[in-house]
Amino acid sequence: MEFDASRRLMVDMSATIIHHGHIRLLAKANQIGSVIVGLATDDEVLKWKGYVPELAFEHRKEILASIRYVSDVVASPWLIDEAHLDRHNIDYLVHGDDCANPIPRERQLIFARTENISSSVIRDRTLKLRPNSGSRLRFAV
Repeated sequence: MEFDASRRLMVDMSATIIHHGHIRLLAKANQIGSVIVGLATDDEVLKWKGYVPELAFEHRKEILASIRYVSDVVASPWLIDEAHLDRHNIDYLVHGDDCANPIPRERQLIFARTENISSSVIRDRTLKLRPNSGSRLRFAV
């Protein structure tokens, strides 16, 4: 698909811990059109993932809005539906191959996920920190 500046793409994410997989997804979407991030609210993250995000919605939004590939960031529910896309004048929903959003296939652009990275992987690794002879901390791998 060629770049079209008038084409509006929504990339939905929780972005609880922003990493290179997010940046790669946003960069790829930006090659197709204008990128609007549909950012899950704190309540949605708690409801669907079972924890309060490390960073509050407004801080996650501020970080995402500063990324050069992002045109706008809007609050979104965990599951995006067509009404949400229509409300924000979105042509396509961009998602990884684990998309569970109830969107017709013709309005989806599915991209492969970056291997071996997710906020959950980073979170789990961080939670395995162990004190090591003194005050230094190391990641358990």
